[in-house]
Amino acid sequence: MCRPWRWLPSPASPTQIPCERPVHERLLAIDYGRVRHGLAVSDGLGMASHPLAALQRKNPAQDLRHLAKVIDDRDIRRLVVGLPLNMDGTEGPMAKEVRKFGDRLGSELSLPVHYEDERLSTDEAESLLMDRGLRPSERRRLRDSLAAAVILQALLDRER
Repeated sequence: MCRPWRWLPSPASPTQIPCERPVHERLLAIDYGRVRHGLAVSDGLGMASHPLAALQRKNPAQDLRHLAKVIDDRDIRRLVVGLPLNMDGTEGPMAKEVRKFGDRLGSELSLPVHYEDERLSTDEAESLLMDRGLRPSERRRLRDSLAAAVILQALLDRER
């Protein structure tokens, strides 16, 4: 059996050989929000993004502990933070707030941060959820993390 994260033979399978598929560093995407952060992670091959439960914000210290746990549990190597640019590509006050958040988070967790244009990601997530026939309350619960997955998928597609 070929496991991309195991390159040496294991006791259970002494003849295991390395995978041909490259191992991709795991990424965590954050769709920043003042009430909650949408979260998504990449798979080990860097091909797909998967939404996680959104982080309902409480206070900066608790939020940081929650994100640190997600990062540790999933062996995250890089952060992707959605940057809310204006439709003309300029940065407004919200983009400055997001950059401040991302810079602080990257510094405190010792991880590189990549800012990804998130224009229309929430609209795309909302459209996907509407296509599934979900009620507004269900869409609201899932929208932020699906937006994070949309942001991350755009980066993964471009990096391939």
